[in-house]
Amino acid sequence: MSAMSTLTNERGTGAGPQTRAGVTVVVPAYNEEGAIGAQIERVRQVMEQSGWPYELIVVDDGSTDGTAFEARKHAVKLIQQGGNRGYGEALKTGIAAAQNDCIVIIDADGTYPAQEIPRLLEYAREYDMVVGARTGADVNIPLVRRPAKWLLARLASYLAEQDIPDMNSGLRVLKRPLVEKFGHLLPSGFSFTTTITLALLCNQYRVFYHPINYAKRVGESKIRAKHAYQFLLLILRTTVYFNPLRVFLPLGATFFAAGVGKLVYDIYIGNLSESAVMGILSGILIWCVGLLADQISRIAMAIKAK
Repeated sequence: MSAMSTLTNERGTGAGPQTRAGVTVVVPAYNEEGAIGAQIERVRQVMEQSGWPYELIVVDDGSTDGTAFEARKHAVKLIQQGGNRGYGEALKTGIAAAQNDCIVIIDADGTYPAQEIPRLLEYAREYDMVVGARTGADVNIPLVRRPAKWLLARLASYLAEQDIPDMNSGLRVLKRPLVEKFGHLLPSGFSFTTTITLALLCNQYRVFYHPINYAKRVGESKIRAKHAYQFLLLILRTTVYFNPLRVFLPLGATFFAAGVGKLVYDIYIGNLSESAVMGILSGILIWCVGLLADQISRIAMAIKAK
């Protein structure tokens, strides 16, 4: 098998039914009049040939161009938001309107290969989420975005304690009950996919990564430099929510080690400084806060599970 998988444990929902249940394909769109029509037809053709019963929902997120007009030319369920409420909000709107529990999300800009959807659906029989990881032979991610993307992925992998080949891919298969379970955490912006990825991995659900190609987009990208900072905060916030010790233990160790190092130096020169004491106490205090956060997190998740 050429795909990459993330190791998980018994918390996963396990294999699904062997019959082909219905599938809902959700396509969020914002100012994609040049790409939406062709993407709809690609998805429709793939789903018709696959034999999976399906419905196709396009969520127009307050576009100011002809996106809605182009979508109406095709046999889809079109939902128009009252304004530009964000990528994540468009996905949540589409998932809430879905008639099926098996959800496929795919961007409208033509970057993701619709022909990979049937293969992802087959993997979804055994996994809680299947992600089309942009690690194939032909991946057209702008060079200027790659350093930040790599750094954020490495940080997320460390905090989640699992390798994450693609943190925010816009092509994936989701289970609606899991989206609803973590709905209170899922943001309205581009961070939706990052949050659901971390939420499932931190709670030991089964996530599978299948390598895909990634084409050049039609039109202008909606990702901006400021989103990297937002992704960073989101990664830290989500990890602290589910696994706070992964953040607080190394942070406290850094202060404690610095304090001990300064203490050794002070003893050597015969002059004990306040900075050594502050470093040691800061490390201990951060550890205590981390332990308290860990207990609060465990209690909160136990209450929510009931």
